[in-house]
Amino acid sequence: MFTIPVEDFVFVLCALVGGGLLLVTVLVDDVLGGVLDALHVSADIGGVSLMPLALGFISMFGVGGLFATQLLDAHGGQAALVGTAFGAVGFAIVYGMFGVFQRAEGKAPFSLQDLVGRTGSVAVGISAGRLGSVYVRAEGQNHELTATALVDVPAGTTITVTGVAGNGLIVAPIGAPTPEGGQQGA
Repeated sequence: MFTIPVEDFVFVLCALVGGGLLLVTVLVDDVLGGVLDALHVSADIGGVSLMPLALGFISMFGVGGLFATQLLDAHGGQAALVGTAFGAVGFAIVYGMFGVFQRAEGKAPFSLQDLVGRTGSVAVGISAGRLGSVYVRAEGQNHELTATALVDVPAGTTITVTGVAGNGLIVAPIGAPTPEGGQQGA
């Protein structure tokens, strides 16, 4: 029958569970991050999510504790101190690794809401209450987007984006009355 000291069992459990969950976090961090972003939940340290940092510490705590009990013949508090030192190194490695990953990511693309107030031009004429398309400049490029308007707007007309409707823009010709009754300035 196997006889495993309790401290070794704890260290093995920390190494396996922490390492396994860290691997899962590395592989599906974008999915988990997207879920947390949608819920407006953030637990970051220096821009790096807290979950991989904690898992890096836990897994390396287990590895360090096993190193201490098996190779250094240290037990109890001494093994825990060695495990803590290894955990701190694991924390630092994961912090550095995820920091590099985050810097390698591009910034979030613009949203349609960011375009409200910008000017552009009509690419395909817009009949009142119908769809057409407009060119709007964002992020250094011209984007052709679906748009609607309250009035007929012929192709080539300069417009301003007044709102967002679903996946399209609401536009008005510059100088035309807005739905609130004011005037759009040039």
